[in-house]
Amino acid sequence: MALTLRRIIKDATKQDVRICQACLDCELALVDEMDIPLGGMIQMVLFDDEEVLTSRTLWSQSVFDHARNACKRGLDLEAIMKVLREEAQKRDLG
Repeated sequence: MALTLRRIIKDATKQDVRICQACLDCELALVDEMDIPLGGMIQMVLFDDEEVLTSRTLWSQSVFDHARNACKRGLDLEAIMKVLREEAQKRDLG
């Protein structure tokens, strides 16, 4: 059985995305490069929605560069995005 996206992130980064409270504090003003907000990306991970692996948000370098300190709850969104990008490449989606 394949691992969930949440489990893949937890194993790789030791971060549990379940601490996300969808508070919107992580939202960046990079709307042109995002098809989903960062909080939405985490919610997609929680629901194991593989569409997150092909989102513009995940692959935007500008979003990636600003993601590390975007979460007030302490999630390193940059590290999470890196793991998701690697998973997308493993699945030939990125």
